[in-house]
Amino acid sequence: MEREELSRLQDKRLCQTVERVYHCVPFYQKKFKESGVDPSSFKGLEELGKLPFTKKSDLRDHYPFGLFAAEMEEVIRLHASSGTKGKPTVVGYTQRDLDHWSEVCARAIIAAGGKLGDLFHNAYGYGLFTGGLGMHYGAERLGLTTIPVSGGNRARQAMLIEDFRPRGIAGTPSFILSLGEAMMEAGKKPGSTSLEYGIFGAEPWSEEMRQALEEMWGIHAVDIYGLSEVIGPGVAIECWQAKEGLHIAEDHFLVEVINPDTGEAVPDGELGELVFTTLTKEAMPVIRYRTGDLASIHREPCRCGRTHTRMSRIKGRVDDMLIIRGVNVFPSEIEPIILSQPELAPHYQLMVEREGGLDRLTIEVEVTETYYRSVGKELQNGQQAKLLQNYLLQKLRDTLGLSAQVVMHAPGRIPRSEGKAVRLIDRRNTDTHFHRKNKPERGM
Repeated sequence: MEREELSRLQDKRLCQTVERVYHCVPFYQKKFKESGVDPSSFKGLEELGKLPFTKKSDLRDHYPFGLFAAEMEEVIRLHASSGTKGKPTVVGYTQRDLDHWSEVCARAIIAAGGKLGDLFHNAYGYGLFTGGLGMHYGAERLGLTTIPVSGGNRARQAMLIEDFRPRGIAGTPSFILSLGEAMMEAGKKPGSTSLEYGIFGAEPWSEEMRQALEEMWGIHAVDIYGLSEVIGPGVAIECWQAKEGLHIAEDHFLVEVINPDTGEAVPDGELGELVFTTLTKEAMPVIRYRTGDLASIHREPCRCGRTHTRMSRIKGRVDDMLIIRGVNVFPSEIEPIILSQPELAPHYQLMVEREGGLDRLTIEVEVTETYYRSVGKELQNGQQAKLLQNYLLQKLRDTLGLSAQVVMHAPGRIPRSEGKAVRLIDRRNTDTHFHRKNKPERGM
């Protein structure tokens, strides 16, 4: 769709959404009045900046159904976040919402390389988490033979991949990586399976992780983006042809990038906070929802032929930037450094603690089977291991200006996840796992 035609469609749908939330959601009626927005004279895209932002806390404050714009008899499904910080955020769907969701997920599978006749192995978790059912109905909408495996049970998943011979797979990158490792431990080769493409999301992952997955499985590995507050998976996805940014389904989701401190728009190509307005949601539309995810956008058509705006990979989150002794760093910046070392496996955890008023970062990494066989019991104190450890420390200092402790483990020692990997444990204020404040259920 050409930009001019798309803009006209967005303009029309934005005005309809503003009217809907104003008349159906008291929260937005109050916010519009405070912002001086009159839906009857609202001019669409040119006045987008006048609309108020919506935050994660607004959803929690109106738990469970206070932001719904449809009567409950019209709402045929509910999903919710994990609620690890208290009450979960709840989202609802009408039948029309589910139809649109299936459509954008079907498009995503096509962009990843899917086609009619495929068997599709869906290893995203099913339940209140949106990942499993979102991709499931997208695959069925496309006419694929859908295998609803969900997460966990690596041995069973490996058996089904070998026996059913799916062409596509979906799941969190950390789980699919550990699934491949489980196959190799059993003497099997992931790269010899029938799989040709994989759709991975729900957690940040790097180009180095993509390379590891593609080499392990012999597939095209593409990144998918979504969050339950907006709809779930399918908001944006990479194409297998280019893998140069995620194509946003702009006829359903209006994207902005803002300075997280000022709320002002930033130029295309500049890093900022992603903001989405839903254009077709009925049960729970959101206006200018601040995702907390940091990315940039580019509007040039892709070499695959698609014309919708593309977003970069997620750089990090507004609220998960670590400040370690005055150095600002995102956990996602550390992964490429680890994965660039052939002796290290793509499994790691970051531990932040405070001692005597000073923050201390410990990076726990895992070596490969090949490297471990070469050093054996000298992993912790041997000269070869010390050289690798010192090289990694120097790389962190040179790249990020960051000093840290590095602890190397034997293969299999870093905990594996059945879903989203736990990469960061912050013990400065608590002795439990760190959960990002206002974290959307990305992917899902």
